[in-house]
Amino acid sequence: MNKKIRTEAVDHLFDAILCLRDREECYSFFEDVCTINEILSLSQRYEVARMLRQKRTYLDIAEKTGASTATISRVNRSLNYGNDGYDMVLERLGEE
Repeated sequence: MNKKIRTEAVDHLFDAILCLRDREECYSFFEDVCTINEILSLSQRYEVARMLRQKRTYLDIAEKTGASTATISRVNRSLNYGNDGYDMVLERLGEE
């Protein structure tokens, strides 16, 4: 993980996220913390990661998610050279 984001404030944010109990609590918290566009952008990136792991084509992913090829490429780069965060979550959710 990039050391620049490892701050006390980020620790507090992650602790807050980790204490959420269900999807409704997530909606309440994230709607207060993020803009709707930020939430939609995060969800779009996650959907792109899911579809890339399903071996879908960039064209198919772009059509289904509305993501640009630049976004798809960034997510793909994270999947291949990142910190394995997407894969960890996808595996835990039975997506792989």
